Amino acid sequence: MTEKDRQLLMILSEDARMPIATLARRMGVARATVQARLDRLVEVGIISGYSVRLSDDYQNSLARAHVMIVLTEKALGQVVRALQIFSEVIAVHSVSGSVDLIVEVAAPTIQDLDRTIDAIGELDGVARTQSSVILSTRFQR
Repeated sequence: MTEKDRQLLMILSEDARMPIATLARRMGVARATVQARLDRLVEVGIISGYSVRLSDDYQNSLARAHVMIVLTEKALGQVVRALQIFSEVIAVHSVSGSVDLIVEVAAPTIQDLDRTIDAIGELDGVARTQSSVILSTRFQR
């Protein structure tokens, strides 16, 4: 991956719907060059798709938390599968240290967040949870 590829990915992370002509102008290259780079990045699997980026106003309206989970022995697969069912779960991270997973949760209200965290704690294979409610996001890329 070249420096221009990284530049293209950074620009796309701002707005994945940006027209090829605008991308080319911002990068200082021809449109055909941008299209060829995009095609190659998709072909090699670096770009696997495009998604919706929610507005800061919408994200800030959600109650969010990180839920740290300690698992019982050999429960990782079972718990991860169960977490996929929750629409409020936006990410699941395997981590090193005193916990096994960190789960990012977002819900419309604090009551919904509380119910979701309680339900996660009741899953088979979850030994213990600890939650941290997110008060604000200073920046996000």
